[in-house]
Amino acid sequence: MSARSHRCAGILAFGTGLLLIANTAFADSKLYQAAKKEGQVVWYTTLIVKQAVRPIVAAFQKKYPGVKVRYTRANSTNTAIKILAEGKAHKLLGDVFDGTSNAEPLKDAGLVQKWSPAGADAYPADYRDPEGYWWATHLYFLTPGINTNMVSKKDAPKTFEDLLNPKWRGKMAWSPRSSTAGAPGFIGNVLMTMGEAKGMAYLRKLAKQKIIPVSASARKVLDQAIAGEYPIALQIFNHHAVISARKGAPVTWIAMEPVTNVLSAIGLIKGGPHPNAGKLLIEFILSVEGQKVLQKANYLPALPSVPAKVPTLKPKEGHFKVNIMSQKMVHLNLKKWKKIHTDLFR
Repeated sequence: MSARSHRCAGILAFGTGLLLIANTAFADSKLYQAAKKEGQVVWYTTLIVKQAVRPIVAAFQKKYPGVKVRYTRANSTNTAIKILAEGKAHKLLGDVFDGTSNAEPLKDAGLVQKWSPAGADAYPADYRDPEGYWWATHLYFLTPGINTNMVSKKDAPKTFEDLLNPKWRGKMAWSPRSSTAGAPGFIGNVLMTMGEAKGMAYLRKLAKQKIIPVSASARKVLDQAIAGEYPIALQIFNHHAVISARKGAPVTWIAMEPVTNVLSAIGLIKGGPHPNAGKLLIEFILSVEGQKVLQKANYLPALPSVPAKVPTLKPKEGHFKVNIMSQKMVHLNLKKWKKIHTDLFR
């Protein structure tokens, strides 16, 4: 190619780049202006307010002045109940929702808007709805946690089979709550890993280990293990163990493979009063900028290019295998896993 041709090609590429930048800027500007006209967005969230919601709101409102974020916090189940009630009454007040188990029920009810956020293609297929109704914002990895004053890392159980050792009988605890962060989630992971027949045979053996039910959240189960109530907590969030260890607590987590990987998803409420502002908030949270706010807040970003604050908490950097529990899988199987827990462990 001649020097002149090289220059022409360079000018063409540069011009194309400018056009793409201009088009992207125009699209963002157009959505922002539409959101400003709406003036606010109502977000139903499961995130911890002080830890994550307020930093996200502050960063969003700084970037997009004139669009106020109003939020209400509840767990996934209560968030779904609230939106379903609003839909039934034909008085939708919320625009955006998130959670670990509410996207599919709301989708089935026709209350989630299908669309394509800018940048959503940067997320792996496992971390977004194939039909375009929801996208993962952050990840949870559920593992055993140990009190290191009571169990050394060397002696800690490393595999599912290790949990059957008689020395652990009556010394393990979990939450009986109907969620992936409790006994049903552990049961689901076993069945995904071993299959129905072998998994059920294993669970019958595990039931003889007399696992202690703690009627509280996974965080509280871990706190009791840290306090010395029992040496092993099953199905706890691995980042909670790291946060506590930083503060001097005698605790660590065990990457018992495959680790349960649960997604927290975000979606746009269909028929919400501020659809453009809702889209703008979702795009912000899914962006590198929004994911870094979650990173700083000690959540584990779903966007692969944004590592966790402690990178080894995520499977690629931590070199551990996972079973990804999609929102649909949880929606279809949670009742079954809960029944198995009731039948075998109570």
